[in-house]
This record gives sequence, structure tokens and C-alpha cells, in this order.
Amino acid sequence: MNGGSRVVRGKAAPRGRFPHVKVSGDLVFVSGTSSRRPDNTFAGVRTDEMGTTDLDIRTQTRAVIENIRDILAEVGAGLEDVLQLTTYLVSMNDFGGYNEVYGEFFDETGPTRTTVAVHQLPHPHLLIEIQAMARLPRTAPSTASATTQEQP
Repeated sequence: MNGGSRVVRGKAAPRGRFPHVKVSGDLVFVSGTSSRRPDNTFAGVRTDEMGTTDLDIRTQTRAVIENIRDILAEVGAGLEDVLQLTTYLVSMNDFGGYNEVYGEFFDETGPTRTTVAVHQLPHPHLLIEIQAMARLPRTAPSTASATTQEQP
């Protein structure tokens, strides 16, 4: 896919009129992504029989990055193609757990990153949302187009 916007099948539907991903030239823009599943449940959320909710930043972070990976795959890109990430945390007290999981996917050769605290996200069970910008991978020049010399 080169150009255009797309809502990705098998992912949680956007909660508004916007795409999961937009491609412009070789740049890929991924809308803010959460740990929400297609059935509108959230990874990293447990509620006991008394209604007490336990939110897990590590599980949510992993699910967010995996969702971004899946969205990028729809347009022929991967996490290795991410140039920049912006992360929104409801609480900077979650920074350590988020940072730990982030390090499972990226290192100092990976994307630039900005992390900010926000008052809230679109659902009270969300601790994190990440927006990404990537570049479509470059393909190697075809060997079939290489000039060959005829031998006498």
C-alpha cells in the first residue's frame, strides 16, 4: 500500500472517524494505539468479583507495541521501520514498567521517543497510548535490471 488511509481488520475499531494508519509517500503514520482488543476489552486489566480493578502497565505496554506492529505489517512495515514514537502515560509512576517493556522491543538504535503524562485517556482502564511514525522499508534494487555485458 502506498498512499491512503486504512482501518485494519481484526483490530479494535477506532473510537472516531480516523484511520489506524495513513501512508504518504514512504512515510507511515499510526494513530494513537492502546491495548484495546477487537472485542473492546483491554489487555492488562483484571477485575475481581468485588469490582476491584487491577491495571498492569507492563501488559498494556506490550499489547500496545504488538498492536502497532500488527498495524505496520498491514502496510508492509515493521517495528524496525519506526522512526519516532510519542507515548502518553496517565501516570509517570508507570514510567519504569513501561520503560522496561519498551526495552524488550527497542534499543538505542531504534526510534526517537517522547513520553508525556496526560490527565486521562479515552477509557478509565487505559494507562498508556502510543502514536508512531515509520518509514516503509526500502527494497533492494532488482538484479534483473542490472546491465550485463555480452561476451564475444
